[in-house]
Amino acid sequence: MSSPNDPKEPEILEPIDDLMIAEHGDEHEHGERNHASSSVREIASRIPESLASIGRDISRTVERALAAKDDYVVAVKVSHEAQDRLEQLVQAGVFRSRADAAAFLIDEGIKSQHELFDRVALKLAEIERLRAELRGMVAKPE
Repeated sequence: MSSPNDPKEPEILEPIDDLMIAEHGDEHEHGERNHASSSVREIASRIPESLASIGRDISRTVERALAAKDDYVVAVKVSHEAQDRLEQLVQAGVFRSRADAAAFLIDEGIKSQHELFDRVALKLAEIERLRAELRGMVAKPE
């Protein structure tokens, strides 16, 4: 004798159509049921398309993450105008994302301000030299 939970003999269930609504009542109710049943079927028919879209989105995200392994991620606040400009570049097809557009513009801004960064580097070297000098002045003799 087998039990209901016997894995060798799985229980066979009758299929249940959860998308169906019982057919009884007046004509108005019948029309509403048909409409609801039709709406549910329409939504259910879109599920495979939605799942495929989610799969593509996940795949693109993983590809971008792998491609960006040598890049650094920095969260920045931008003005509404800057956000609009980044979005324009994406909509025009110049860049695939606002992040790509922002990265390009940051790199171009750094290149165009190379003289400023050269002066900053000299000042930082001078500051580090002064710090080392001060550390030498307060170091305990051994």
